[in-house]
Amino acid sequence: MSATKETSKSKNMNDLIALCKRRGFIFQSADIYGGLQGVYDYGPLGVELKNNLKAAWWRAIVYERDDVEGLEAALLTHRLVLRYSGHEAAFADPMVDCRDCKSRWRADHIKNGQCEKCGSKNLTEARPFNMMFKTTIGPIVDEESYAYLRPETAQGMFTNFRNVMDVTARKIPFGIAQAGKAFRNEITPRNFIFRVREFEIMELEFFVEPGTDEDWHRKWIEARLDWWKQQGLSPDNLSLYEHKKEDLSHYSKRTVDILYRFPHGFEELEGIANRTDFDLGSHSKNQNELNISAKVQKNTDSTTKLNYRDPITNKEFVPFVIEPAAGVDRGVLAVMTEAYTEENLDNDNKRIVLKLKPHLAPIKVAVIPLARNNEALVAKAETIKKTLQGLGLGRILLENTGNIGKNYRKHDEVGTPICVTVDFETMTEAENKIAGEETVTVRDRDTMKQERITVAKLPDYVRKIFS
Repeated sequence: MSATKETSKSKNMNDLIALCKRRGFIFQSADIYGGLQGVYDYGPLGVELKNNLKAAWWRAIVYERDDVEGLEAALLTHRLVLRYSGHEAAFADPMVDCRDCKSRWRADHIKNGQCEKCGSKNLTEARPFNMMFKTTIGPIVDEESYAYLRPETAQGMFTNFRNVMDVTARKIPFGIAQAGKAFRNEITPRNFIFRVREFEIMELEFFVEPGTDEDWHRKWIEARLDWWKQQGLSPDNLSLYEHKKEDLSHYSKRTVDILYRFPHGFEELEGIANRTDFDLGSHSKNQNELNISAKVQKNTDSTTKLNYRDPITNKEFVPFVIEPAAGVDRGVLAVMTEAYTEENLDNDNKRIVLKLKPHLAPIKVAVIPLARNNEALVAKAETIKKTLQGLGLGRILLENTGNIGKNYRKHDEVGTPICVTVDFETMTEAENKIAGEETVTVRDRDTMKQERITVAKLPDYVRKIFS
């Protein structure tokens, strides 16, 4: 195999979009009808990558910690939840229209007072546009029969705070984690899956005692930055952005964003906010009894006090909340941007390889019979595939499409860490050796190096790669 003589990282969004469509990562939703703007479908490989990223987050946030519980709240959100959270009043973007070409833009996206589409300066004054999707519930449509598709996952964790604490006997500090869909009626979806109308969030609400919040905020900033590095993102492509006090959300004491260098520039990958006691205070009854520090709307509808009494000190308080919130779709875009590599080989051929971390790879191992029509080769490959699938590492693919060179290139592009080839030497050895002592060719995605491994040792070899 020709050695690599030059390697480069593409920063062209079009390269990623082409790869996503060609290899089945991401498709435009309703493409056969012209597409639905700001909505995308994840294909066979995309759904695996996305699930692997969420699983890695869940392991780090829930399984590897002893102070976090999981939750899956409903997508449909009671209107009062979003009224008292402040979303009905404040969850809006400033919007402007171009009077000439009739396009519509977020005011903060307008540069030099010009329409991004036609360059006209004949723009309307900015006006607020609420981004929540509203829907009706039940057979009768009136002012009391509506709900919202949730614009974030956080509120379900706040309204379930007492439920989770009671059933788990958790003590402060502890957290509630959730990964799931959210919906925002973005004025101008853009940059592929970076800004869309239907997306997923990985969100943690970590409840702490007032006075310890700044220290916990710092710890979570460090932990989340380290986690993204573990997913393969280069420190050179990551930075922290401190929100100015005048730009903070209405609930925030301090917010720090983790930025990533996307093809279109440095933008937010994850935000870590100190939300103070605003959220539990907003959703609590008897607010005047709770010594809430945040400015909250008077709640006349809640049935529960969302406070905490320390069992040792008997101190009573409304917990502050530290919230690390990351976009799953942005995470997918970031790890694909980082992994996308173009290599020029010695024979002047070009190789595209997606150098994903093994735990994120959509296909963990491709098992390839050298000849697709040879029953013995295919049968042996199927047996090996089943054995490796039993390791529980993720998807193991039987790649029975012929042409070994094209198969290698295909799996380079989709990020498969290793390919296992069953060839005629394997079958000859099977006839003359004890079962399991026959060998197969194992090819490494990144180095393209190949080595012979006995079938018996193959499971341990694969486990080591994914450990």
